[in-house]
Amino acid sequence: MTVGKPFPLILNFALPLLLGNLLIQAYSLVDAAIVGQTIGLNALAGVGASSSVLFLILGFCTGLTGGFGIPVAQAFGAHDYARMRRYVKASYMLSIFFAILLSVACSLLCADILRWMQTPEEIFDDAYIYLFITFVTIPCNLAYNLLASIIRALGDSKTPFYFLLIGAVLNIGLDFLLILVFHMGVAGAAVATAIAQTVSFLLCAIYMNKAFPILKSPAPSAERVRWRDVWFALSIGVPMGLQFSITAIGSIMLQSANNALGTMYATAFTAAMRIKMFFICPFENLGVALATYCGQNLGAKKFDRIRAGLKDAIYIMLAYSLIAFFVVWFFARDLSTLFIAADEAVLLDHSVMFLRTSCCCYAFLGILTIFRYSLQGVGKAKLSIGSGVSELLARGLVSLFLVPVAGFFGVCVGDPLAWIAADLFLVPTFFFVLKRLRKSELETPSSPV
Repeated sequence: MTVGKPFPLILNFALPLLLGNLLIQAYSLVDAAIVGQTIGLNALAGVGASSSVLFLILGFCTGLTGGFGIPVAQAFGAHDYARMRRYVKASYMLSIFFAILLSVACSLLCADILRWMQTPEEIFDDAYIYLFITFVTIPCNLAYNLLASIIRALGDSKTPFYFLLIGAVLNIGLDFLLILVFHMGVAGAAVATAIAQTVSFLLCAIYMNKAFPILKSPAPSAERVRWRDVWFALSIGVPMGLQFSITAIGSIMLQSANNALGTMYATAFTAAMRIKMFFICPFENLGVALATYCGQNLGAKKFDRIRAGLKDAIYIMLAYSLIAFFVVWFFARDLSTLFIAADEAVLLDHSVMFLRTSCCCYAFLGILTIFRYSLQGVGKAKLSIGSGVSELLARGLVSLFLVPVAGFFGVCVGDPLAWIAADLFLVPTFFFVLKRLRKSELETPSSPV
């Protein structure tokens, strides 16, 4: 990604990511649709009651593993393959540690977490089952995300998509089997997702072993992982994970405030969130592509290409934002009926309100993801935490002061206000960092990245 026009490079790299994420959201939609239409609205609310918590934990895993891929991309872009292999080994060690820690801790605290979130009693059991199984299977999620991140860092974004496609088809098939045939309820939805992620991970592992001889060290004893390698991976991965988690804390506060409004609002929120996540995932994928792009070009010391790539990414984002706005605005009710029966007029009205409010501000979310991931790509992941703090403060204030007064409308505006708050921090911060990096390189042209 260090040679050629940025626009087609970023677009071609982002498209497989987009398709992969759309698949994730598709089988998430299938999970929710099957649960809502066959088990009942309470079961749907139970699955949705834990969505913000899952964003907190799984978002941390996604950010962590994505962060581990950035040093790999930087070393690959600089053609320092020995250093690249050390970073890969360090990411393996750290991922095993975090997988065990998070899975055990979250599983033990599962019931307490749901109580902290003011989960209504009538949906508590379903929420607990779904959340507990997801926590137990965190290693499955983390393993796939790590290997996919490393493969993408080496410039291949297509193959992880193919494996995810296989996993998605398997997930949907298992949904029907476990929920409709074996009557496992919400547990079936969680187990189906875990099995699909495990299969995708195994396929990534087999592919990496065969397709990337560059990952096999010619002198293993000379390329042992050093503490500074581990520390550097942690210095990027943990801040990226924490950024997700900090953002999620604000979402948890917002969802807790919504849960307190009652089961009806929890159900409408769940349906709307599933649809919203489907339409906003392209922003995340564009950001991931840009992080890899920035990382490789930073390693190659091509700062002008970073700025040019950022500009092209914004054009792509604005075009998609406009398309998504029209689709969501005009088809919000039709989309909501995937999860909510057509005769549930009040529930549908609330779901439509949420979707239309958020789609008006998609461009702000696009700006957020582009600049956040670009900042991470140039090795300043710690600074990106500031955007998470901005989102946390905005959602927290909405939860504490606006929702009690405005009710569900306050919940609807929580995310847009958080996106705007993050943008106010990210945009000037990124350009300041890029200016400093360029200045530093001019002053010390021989210094390593």
